[in-house]
Amino acid sequence: MKSLFSILLSVCAITPVMAQTNLDEDINNPYYSTMNPSKSSDSIMSKGHNKKIPEGIRVWTIDERFGDQRSAEVDTSSYMYMNTVFTTGLRGEYNTTGNLGAPRINRIFIDRPENSQFIFTDPYDYFVKPVGTFHFTNTYSPITNVTLNECGDRTNGEDDFKAIFAVNAGKKLGLGFRFDYKYGRGYYDSQSTSHFGYTFWSSYLGDRYQAHFLVSLNHQKVTENGGITNDAYVTHPESQSTTYTSDEIPTVLSQNWNRNDNQHIFFTQRYNVGFNRKVKMTEDEIKAKKFAIASKKENEGQKAKEEALKKAKKEGKNISREDLEHQKKFTGRPDDAKIMGDEALVNTKESVDSGRVSLNSKAAADSLITEQKKVAQDTSWLKNEYVPVTSFIHTVKFDNFKRIYQAYSTPADYYNNTYDYTGALAGDSIEDLTKHYEIKNTFAIAMLEGFNKWVKSGLKLFANYDYRHYELPDSTASGISKYNEGTLNIGGQLSKTQGTLFHYNVTAEIGVAGQDAGQIQIDGHGDLNFKLFGDTVRLAANAFFHRLNPSFYYRNYHSRHFWWSENDNDFKQMIHSRIEGIFSYDKTRTQLRVGFDQLTNYYYFSQSYNITDSYLRTGVTVTPMQTTSTIGLLTLQLNQRLTYGILNWDNVLTFQQSTDQDILPVPSFNIYSNIYLKFKIAKVLKCDFGADVRYFTKYYAPDYSPALGSYAIQGNKDNRVKVGNYPVVNVYFNFFLKHARFFVMMSHVNIGGSKEYFFTPHYPLNEQILRFGVSWNFFN
Repeated sequence: MKSLFSILLSVCAITPVMAQTNLDEDINNPYYSTMNPSKSSDSIMSKGHNKKIPEGIRVWTIDERFGDQRSAEVDTSSYMYMNTVFTTGLRGEYNTTGNLGAPRINRIFIDRPENSQFIFTDPYDYFVKPVGTFHFTNTYSPITNVTLNECGDRTNGEDDFKAIFAVNAGKKLGLGFRFDYKYGRGYYDSQSTSHFGYTFWSSYLGDRYQAHFLVSLNHQKVTENGGITNDAYVTHPESQSTTYTSDEIPTVLSQNWNRNDNQHIFFTQRYNVGFNRKVKMTEDEIKAKKFAIASKKENEGQKAKEEALKKAKKEGKNISREDLEHQKKFTGRPDDAKIMGDEALVNTKESVDSGRVSLNSKAAADSLITEQKKVAQDTSWLKNEYVPVTSFIHTVKFDNFKRIYQAYSTPADYYNNTYDYTGALAGDSIEDLTKHYEIKNTFAIAMLEGFNKWVKSGLKLFANYDYRHYELPDSTASGISKYNEGTLNIGGQLSKTQGTLFHYNVTAEIGVAGQDAGQIQIDGHGDLNFKLFGDTVRLAANAFFHRLNPSFYYRNYHSRHFWWSENDNDFKQMIHSRIEGIFSYDKTRTQLRVGFDQLTNYYYFSQSYNITDSYLRTGVTVTPMQTTSTIGLLTLQLNQRLTYGILNWDNVLTFQQSTDQDILPVPSFNIYSNIYLKFKIAKVLKCDFGADVRYFTKYYAPDYSPALGSYAIQGNKDNRVKVGNYPVVNVYFNFFLKHARFFVMMSHVNIGGSKEYFFTPHYPLNEQILRFGVSWNFFN
């Protein structure tokens, strides 16, 4: 705790040193949103004057292939903030092994991402995040966010700390830094987790040249306990001769760890060819420009005073700053001055010869001056907008991974097979090491929709080359087997993004050479928006057709106890197609989602083991498998939010049906419900007081393999167990005050009922815990 608060104080201390530069320039980034749009009372003292700090910030994500910007929302709401601490997800839709920072898998199949090339970090997608989900920033003033969520004590507690700093150096260059730290000591034996993440980003948004740069460094360490030996310690504690606390329950493994270290560099750039046009500034941009003008005027006044003092001192005059403050300033004709007196404004005899406008009255002169002022004022709030017609795009992505499975102690006969390789540790110790790095370059040319007489839609053509390198232990003299794969893909995209009625996006990519030759990925999206009873109805459709090779580690893997190679398996390309429809109606806050997946040649991991009479595990094995049959999966989901006065009730109900529950198991029903009162205390403190529940029906959930660090189906039908049919209820208070949000929550309050609180076989969830968290935004 002391180290965490030291970090927090350090972040807060360095923030005032950073300063926003070139605020007097025109702001050229639209769609800013304020961190606190209702009131902005924060101010700074600058040489005796109060000036409000502009608090606008714009965030966006980018397309990983082209670098296209997609508007996003700033994460400052207190709504659902209390659930950001859970590895099980905001609505409890993930299965986990129970602890903060634990591996997880989504129960809603339609929301599962496809396997990456390095499968060992896939269960940690909340920490090792895809580039496409990252929020880039552009700010009016430096912004710092500090978040700390905690529970428990030094023995079993959890610390979740995050610090973000974002700043702009001028209107075009934005940059920032993020630090993430998750430490779950674990309420069960041998369950601790520790994750460190460092991220730096920058963006340059010029008219013709634009670029995004992202670097992240992650270190992860997870202690593996293999689950508890006997579920009855939790489900039927009365059957045991001794009463156990959660940290005293025997576990299958001890002194076993999974370590992942990964580094990521992403850079995308584009050069635009187009034309300029004048557009009106947004209200936030006007406020920021006024702030910049006021700052510039004040700085010029201070500079003039300093020069006057130096001049007076040089001339031997004794003038103080107070004297300069009281001196009358003559700055020329006032803006509101009017012509007075009866003098002729224009000599009518000379007016014809001079070619000037003839004004015969003071009223006409005043009218002309007023009109000129109005024109000047109107044009001062316009900005230049550059409209790109054609863009030349380059994107490069580098990912580097290292994974170690380490064990100092392994139970006798725990594994079914043992393999020797050069450098393998003796006895029951394990140190399985694998490395992987990938470099991917994409080149594209884009033509903006509406500016090409041949193609009215937006058109992109692209090619990419992907180079992948892998290392695995082996019995060769070097002790390492190295694999290199390269693939060349080409593709294109048609899109319509302009207007409000109808949009679409269709992308196709084909592997033409290398390891992924013959792969096909076709993705499509469309949406129709129209008014109904005074509000917007959105009809959206998503579809894709993917024919993919199994990723490398399904084809090749070497370790002390699991071993397979491409020659042993004749895996075919998997065909995965999906069609999905989404109906949304803002007036009733209703969203209905219908989807159907079809999978042919689906590949997966299967884990099998025996359980002895003394509840020990023996003969553990994991095997990559592929089914030749076709699997269908239907998904129906309703998201409904209801409000009556201060009472709110939010529900997400999901129905799933798989045609093969043995290979693709999913729960039939998944429910999240949140009922809460939303009100204010003393008119300033926003408060949500409520309770939420997550529940799913029983099914044969995927098992977790510590040695592989991945989820696998339960392959041995004699020892399969179902999980589910257990509601987890949390009670919470959420608060929001100015720039701070915080919560107090008691999780798993219904612990006294049924005891079957497992989301993953043999891995119980944490018991009742008091939690709290705070997230604070600072503007400087």
